[in-house]
Amino acid sequence: CLFGSSFPFKMLGLYSLLVTPVILQIEPIVSGNLPPGFDSSTCRSVYVGNIHLQVTDSLLHEVFQSIGPVEGCKLIRKEKSSFGFVDYYDRRYAALAIVSLNGRQLFGQPIKVNWAYASTQREDTSGHFNIFVGDLCPEVTDAALFAFFSAYSTCSDARVMWDQQTGRSRGFGFVSFRNQQ
Repeated sequence: CLFGSSFPFKMLGLYSLLVTPVILQIEPIVSGNLPPGFDSSTCRSVYVGNIHLQVTDSLLHEVFQSIGPVEGCKLIRKEKSSFGFVDYYDRRYAALAIVSLNGRQLFGQPIKVNWAYASTQREDTSGHFNIFVGDLCPEVTDAALFAFFSAYSTCSDARVMWDQQTGRSRGFGFVSFRNQQ
């Protein structure tokens, strides 16, 4: 793993140099967790979840700075794991951070990286029709599941179920649709 506990963080600058040329080809990711109307083309912030308790503000900043120039970084500590937000100067670096860092391990714990947004912007899917999707590969994310089913215009949400203790996929998820057809 790129960011395992034995990874020398001083090498992150080299990693940044290696991935920077790719930034021009990366576009923001469509995610099933985003509210309808969310415009990732203007978003420069990412949410970082499932952060190990040993991660500090400066370490979080250093890891995300390896992708591109960071405007600001905020770590929120909780009892069992923490979460945070990272603001980039350029949305393309935020998109690259999602692609590059989601699922990477810090102190042996995989972090979750996605677009940051206010939870009040999320569509209420309680009245929508849901299907169960099983036998998912461990690499399938909410965004990938949503992208697959978004071929159906009524698809409103997709969620992979995660094990809270290990941070790994449980191998199944649910996809919501606005109508039964």
